[in-house]
Amino acid sequence: MTVIIILAIIALLLGLVEIALIPGFGIAGIAAFGCAFFDIYLVYQEYGVTYACVALLIGVIILCLMLWWVSKSDTMKRMALKSTISSTAATEAQLSVRVGDKGVAETRLALVGNARFEGKLVQVKSAGPFINPGTPIIVIEVSDAAIIVRPTD
Repeated sequence: MTVIIILAIIALLLGLVEIALIPGFGIAGIAAFGCAFFDIYLVYQEYGVTYACVALLIGVIILCLMLWWVSKSDTMKRMALKSTISSTAATEAQLSVRVGDKGVAETRLALVGNARFEGKLVQVKSAGPFINPGTPIIVIEVSDAAIIVRPTD
């Protein structure tokens, strides 16, 4: 009986270490599962199937309570990424282009190519068919670094 209780306490402590201190599925987690399963095996050997099933049920309930406790505690908040990315891959020239700006295709816009707006060369996307170099274009949509254009009428 003493060995069973000690193994249960060791499994519980190793589980807490795995969940709270060194999260992941490492040595502490494997050792916790090993102790728990060996503990249930010892209960089965000494007391029979009924008590082994009760021990297993209690173990599952304790595991669920531990996971619930960790999800409500600050442990997960400390591990979570809190920073946000507010930068963009757009260049200064791309950020200066606005909807309605007119320019000229510098390269063939086979969906993506280069265009010049007020002397600034930027990468643009064609909203429809291919656009040949030298064709006058107009900006119809701007979203961060993506500039969508179409030929002017």
